[in-house]
Amino acid sequence: MLKEFMYTTEQNNEDLEDKNIQSSTTPQILQDNNTSEHEEIKENVFSETEETKPQMEENCCPPRGTLNKIITNGMLLAGFTIRNVPFLSKHVRISNTWSSTLRNIALTVILIRAGLGLDPKVLKHLKGVCLRLSMGPCLMEACSAAVISHFLMNFPWQWGFLLGFVLGAVSPAVVVPSMLVLQDNGYGIEKGIPTLLIAASSLDDILAITGFNTCFSIVFSTGDILRNIIASFRDIIIGVIVGTVLGIFVQYFPSRDQTNIPLKRTFLVLSMCVSAVLGSHHLGKHAAGGLCTLVLTFIGGMKWSKEKIRVQKIMSSVWDIFQPLLFGLVGLEVSVASLKSNAIGVSVATVCLALLVRICFTFSLMSFAGFNFKEKIFIALSWMPKATVQAVLGPLALERARISAPHLEPYSKDVMTIAFLAILTTAPNGALIIGSLGPKLLTRHDPKEITLELTRLELH
Repeated sequence: MLKEFMYTTEQNNEDLEDKNIQSSTTPQILQDNNTSEHEEIKENVFSETEETKPQMEENCCPPRGTLNKIITNGMLLAGFTIRNVPFLSKHVRISNTWSSTLRNIALTVILIRAGLGLDPKVLKHLKGVCLRLSMGPCLMEACSAAVISHFLMNFPWQWGFLLGFVLGAVSPAVVVPSMLVLQDNGYGIEKGIPTLLIAASSLDDILAITGFNTCFSIVFSTGDILRNIIASFRDIIIGVIVGTVLGIFVQYFPSRDQTNIPLKRTFLVLSMCVSAVLGSHHLGKHAAGGLCTLVLTFIGGMKWSKEKIRVQKIMSSVWDIFQPLLFGLVGLEVSVASLKSNAIGVSVATVCLALLVRICFTFSLMSFAGFNFKEKIFIALSWMPKATVQAVLGPLALERARISAPHLEPYSKDVMTIAFLAILTTAPNGALIIGSLGPKLLTRHDPKEITLELTRLELH
């Protein structure tokens, strides 16, 4: 009995600690009759951000924050060096099968974190501006990259759109930590700009990955294009149905009377999602596994309450392990010897032009959302960093071409090269732009005197 009382007390203390962390993250002033509703909204808004705060992590293993970024970028260059230095490439070899499996597991971790990061209440209160920011720039960059690569690099249209969705995803690994720093210092919190960008980044990735999987199925399928499109929609439906069923299952299993529920839930979800992604690739239904993962984690997380935060923290630690490994494998795929003489220049031009279209379109979309000129510039420039999704999707076409369509290797190598250059140019520069321009372009308010009230935002 005493042991049970001590366990209950410990759980209550942990809950109180979570509440204190969340309340310190959000400024407090406006009090009215809907205070309890606002507290519930704030808790869900920052459920995703709690597990990514580097300054709130007491331990340093695995590495987080600045150290993690340095290691990650170093691994990208390390893999590139190993591949292109003759002495190193001769003695260091990695199996293509292992490389493919590890990248697919990394993709699964990204999708799990994206699904857990979606909250229906946050999406409801951010309304149209979140959907516009997550869908509009991604689709516009995908279309512009397709057009640019078609005329500049002689890409077929289907390969152009595949490349476009590789480039179209923004990197939460860069955006989220940078926004949390600005938010903690009170920049842009009155209009909820950090919250908006954090919430939209997950939706942006989901759209890019779904679009890539559809184009991927079309590119590597034979027969009528219409039939391939119908097959892609069939895979999407299968993924949604299976994900819904499994999502309902993980809402109730493991049961709440067990110990270490967050840890058990994390590994149950991780094992199910990895099986879904790897199994769908083995069966040739590439879109099904990714959507199954997203739907499963989104539906499952809806019933986990505060335990969802702890699951996200564990998944964040898993990602901290896979992220440097993933970037090292990406760098290993880029061979300078196999590049055409003008490939790098044309690839950089493609990335820059598509990115310019994205920035201008983002600025235009935010012109109707109640932000001032400086805030619109900041949001547009903050929506450019690329890293994690490009690292996962970039090599997929190359490995598939090696297995089943060697005649398509030149296109897949170009896609890989462009993804590599996009990471190398936008990830560090994007983080620098956000960190340096945020304090200059955003209005600062004391976090202790302002309440982040989503319903108060004039976002249409």
